[in-house]
Amino acid sequence: MLTDFNARSPDEAEADLMACCASRTFAGKVAARRPYADTRALLDTAGAAVLELDWPDVLEALSAHPRIGERASGQGREAAWSRQEQSGVQDGLRAALAEGNRAYEERFGHVYLVCATGLTGAQMLARLRERLGNDEEREREVVRAELAAITRLRLTRLVGEEP
Repeated sequence: MLTDFNARSPDEAEADLMACCASRTFAGKVAARRPYADTRALLDTAGAAVLELDWPDVLEALSAHPRIGERASGQGREAAWSRQEQSGVQDGLRAALAEGNRAYEERFGHVYLVCATGLTGAQMLARLRERLGNDEEREREVVRAELAAITRLRLTRLVGEEP
């Protein structure tokens, strides 16, 4: 619940926020602005914080995301959320996604990030292929927007308001 999140110690709140967006800068900014009057205020603050991240902070957040089509390992909240978010990937598409991930990482130097919730594996692959045509500046904008969408979904789960 939001009241529980507001009442956590700064370290506890930052740890919760790192499961939503694994940037220390993000977690520090959002935790420092507590208490939040309502979930919308939290989501608005978090969304703005993601979009304001410097690129090295975005890369820090990306380092916590598995490749699309790969199952996140571990027992933590973030790994469980990632497995749930990527549940639309069927085994038959994993090889094509692996190939697309390699091409994307060679082109942009980081993991391909997409808000996978509600998408099929075929849709994720189509978006990956489309985004390979972006220039670096445009792709950074898309990555920030995808990261913000993932963060929003995870924060909603964190405060107990399932999306």
